[in-house]
Amino acid sequence: MAKNKKINVQGKEITIILDNDKEFISLTDMLKAKDGDFFISDWLRNRNTVEYLGIWESIYNPLFNYGEFAIISTVFENCMNRRFNRK
Repeated sequence: MAKNKKINVQGKEITIILDNDKEFISLTDMLKAKDGDFFISDWLRNRNTVEYLGIWESIYNPLFNYGEFAIISTVFENCMNRRFNRK
């Protein structure tokens, strides 16, 4: 069972998730501490971020739904293509 602990970094609280002797740092907490929620939404618009999350999930999540992720990736690509191909 995963457990959480908190650390304080330059006055910001960051969650550390402990699971089977491995530590995972909360990227969400780190990003919120940097520039708030706007930075998170901006970060999630990046194709590299979406690809990274898919790879990470495929490695660490035994219940990862590849089909659903393929749909999300396709929708994301279509949205980005529409956004940047406007005249």
